[in-house]
Amino acid sequence: MILERNGSHYTPNLVPGVSVYGEDLIVEGGREYRHWDPRRSKLAAYLKEGGSLPFDSKNSVLYLGAGDGTTVSHLSDILSEGCIFAVELSPKPFRNLLSLSEKRENIFPILADARYPDKYSSMVQDIDFMYQDIAQQDQVEIFIKNLLHFKPVNAAIAIKSRSIDVTKSPKTIFKEVKETLKEREIEVLNTMDISRWQKDHAIILIKLKTMEG
Repeated sequence: MILERNGSHYTPNLVPGVSVYGEDLIVEGGREYRHWDPRRSKLAAYLKEGGSLPFDSKNSVLYLGAGDGTTVSHLSDILSEGCIFAVELSPKPFRNLLSLSEKRENIFPILADARYPDKYSSMVQDIDFMYQDIAQQDQVEIFIKNLLHFKPVNAAIAIKSRSIDVTKSPKTIFKEVKETLKEREIEVLNTMDISRWQKDHAIILIKLKTMEG
């Protein structure tokens, strides 16, 4: 599913011959792959630091804060038999998402504010995994609200510490976020500091305790 070569990660190109954001294309075993750049994608940085993604090609993913589709495009490669519901609030990057979805039919762009899951839940089918990358002060509250609404088996949040509180160190913010999640009966599986690739960021992987058993 994800190819690793010389410390770099590559995803099987769902649209052969097409580079989405100028990334390198390579051929391995007769199949074309796209380089997943850890300086352009926080999930790629998470993989680079030793993380793993708890979903496969047939799963469905909800992506909050999808931006212009850099990371979404790689998830599209991985979820070749699944789909991605990509929520984005800003019109300009959303137009890029729409353009991307014309070539990648497993991407379903949704123009909406992630603070209000009730307003777009009718457009989202059952999901297996949720990922959030929103640089807002209330990013943790947004994550929890969507998590409890959609109840995926697993989820991950990209924490941008400086968006939460510039007066505290990133490590302090990461610790406080984990404590907040645990208080809401959310099990923290893994915390990965990705500041080497994405300044003052960490990825936190979780599991809803209510999903156990």
